[in-house]
Amino acid sequence: MGKILFWAIVIIGGLLAARILARYSERNRLAGQEPRQVKRPQDAGKTAESMVRCTHCGIHLPRSEAVLSNGRIWCSQEHAKLGERQ
Repeated sequence: MGKILFWAIVIIGGLLAARILARYSERNRLAGQEPRQVKRPQDAGKTAESMVRCTHCGIHLPRSEAVLSNGRIWCSQEHAKLGERQ
């Protein structure tokens, strides 16, 4: 029983040492590089746009992409032609 415990501790210690060395080498590798810039969306500065619901299918879409016909909101010209779903 003592030998099994000894080898279990040796294996766990070896894995722990390998992990510490891997982290240390990764930090050294990253220290030499320039920091990466985070990509931001093109419209990050714009305010949020209101969402509307298509009268035919019920999908929500931005108001700027919606089709307004006869006082109702549609997601496409096709749904405007089809009319309200029964």
